[in-house]
This record gives sequence, structure tokens and C-alpha cells, in this order.
Amino acid sequence: MIFDRLTNASNYFSVTPLIQKGFEFLRRTDLASLEDGVHEIQGLDVYAIIARGDGVGRERAMLEAHRKYLDIQYVIDGTDVMGWLERDFVERVKDAYDAEKDLEFFYDRPESWVRVPQGSFAVFLPQDIHAPLATTQYVHKAVVKVKVS
Repeated sequence: MIFDRLTNASNYFSVTPLIQKGFEFLRRTDLASLEDGVHEIQGLDVYAIIARGDGVGRERAMLEAHRKYLDIQYVIDGTDVMGWLERDFVERVKDAYDAEKDLEFFYDRPESWVRVPQGSFAVFLPQDIHAPLATTQYVHKAVVKVKVS
């Protein structure tokens, strides 16, 4: 997991070749006014999901993971709370991996929590099991999906 401010995004361009495209999207001056939904950046290799709404709190936040994409979870407005657990420590699968959705869920609980304020992001690589939307307040986010395999 990587946690930082958008102003420092260039420090992570070497993580994977396509990540720079994702960070460039997040620097758009009209980002906050984009409609909720999917926004194509580079076909299915890099795309963003814009969403607004209330979080579900730590107790209801579900750990999830992806195998083909990394997530850049960027907070446009508000503050999110995100949980993290290393894949090697997962013990209880809730929903087995769905290759079409690139998604799986776990009953386990996060090992640690991070508060992600406006202007900050968390990058979750395939080995990072994460629980987004653990805030109990309103949050406006962009989740950029970057293909890694």
C-alpha cells in the first residue's frame, strides 16, 4: 500500500507503466465536477470510477482484493478511512475470486486503518487487501483502476 498526497504522485510513476495515466486523470481541473460513474482513460487498461456518498463505517467495511488491477483511491472531498491487510494473512474468503469482475471479498478484518483526507490517495496493489469506505461520513472519491497483468 502507498499513501500520499496527489502533489507527490510523480514519485510513484515507476510502480507500473500505466500508473502515470491514472495520476494525470486525477490532476484534471474539472475532476470534482465529473458525474458519478465510469470514465475511460485508456480503454480497459486505465479507467476511473467517480462516486459520492456516505461511508459504511469500520464494522461494515468489507476487505476486498483485485488481481488484474491496482487501485488508486483518491479523495476529492471529505475524508475516507481505509483498512489494509496483507494477502498472506487472509484466512477467511467470503466471495471467491470473480475473474470477470476482478474482485474477491474476505471476512477477515484489517490489520491497520488509515485516514485519507481530501487531496490524498492510497494505492492498493494486488497483494494489498483493502477495505474502502470505512468512514461514517460523506466522501467524494475517484477510484482509478490501472491494469497490472
